Amino acid sequence: MFTGFANQSTAEYEIITPQTNLSFSVRSLTVQEEEKLKGSFVSNAKITEHLNQCIWDSMTKKPKEIKDYASFLKNVSVKDRDGLLFGIYHITYDEIRNYDITCGKCEKEYSVTIKASDTFTMEPYPGKDVLTKRVKVKLKNGVTAVIRQATLFDEQEAIKQLLNRPGMSMDLISETLIIERFEEDIETKTEPVVYDHRIDIIDAYKTLAAMDKRVIFRDYKENFGKFGVKLAMTSFCDKCGNREEVTVNLVSSFYRALHEL
Repeated sequence: MFTGFANQSTAEYEIITPQTNLSFSVRSLTVQEEEKLKGSFVSNAKITEHLNQCIWDSMTKKPKEIKDYASFLKNVSVKDRDGLLFGIYHITYDEIRNYDITCGKCEKEYSVTIKASDTFTMEPYPGKDVLTKRVKVKLKNGVTAVIRQATLFDEQEAIKQLLNRPGMSMDLISETLIIERFEEDIETKTEPVVYDHRIDIIDAYKTLAAMDKRVIFRDYKENFGKFGVKLAMTSFCDKCGNREEVTVNLVSSFYRALHEL
C-alpha cells in the first residue's frame, strides 16, 4: 500500500501580505488539490470559496494572530489574497504560460509565456490600520459613503447573503464590498439616516449618479486600492511590433494553469 514517497520534500515560498503586512509561507499544490480546484470553475461563488480554502490548506507557516480558518478570513483582506495566490502560483507553476493578449494597435491576438516572478510588483500599505480605517466620501444631495477595505470574511458573507437574489451578480457584490454604509442628511432629522444592510447598500448604490460612483472609487484607490500586488509585463505584437504594458489577471492565469498538461 502506498503511504507516501520517502524522499519527497515540499518547496515553500514566503509572502508578506501587501495590506495587513502578515508573513505566511505556502507550498506548491498537489495533483489532488488541482483536481479539486478544477471543479470550482462552475460558479463564481465556488471559485471564491475554493480559492480561500486552497490558500489556507497550502499554508505551512502562519502569523500568531491566525489561529484557525475563521481568523484567517477575518484578518486577511481581499487585496491580500492576491499576494497569497501569487505565492502559490509562483511555487507551483513558476511560469505564466500561453497568456492571451489582444494587440491594442492591430487587434491581433497572440500569446506569451513569461516567468511569474518577472511580472510581480507590490506597493505595501504604510500602516497597521487597513482593516479598521474608515473614510467618509461626500457625495451629492447630502449623502455620504463610508468606505473600507473588505476582508475575505466580508466577501464570503456578502456572497452567501446576496448571490442567489434576482438581479444580483458577482460584479455588483464585489464593487459594493468597499462600502460599509451610506449616511443621508435630511433636514427634518437631527441625525443622519444610515443604510448599512447589504441589500440597502446595493439598492442605494444603483441609484447613485455616475460621477458619485467615480468619486467613491477614486477615494478608495487613494486610501486602500493602490496598495497591493500587481502582475504586469511588456509585450510585443509579433505582427505589427507594437509594444505595450499588459496587466496579468492572476485568477484567470491560475485556472488556465490548472487545466494545462
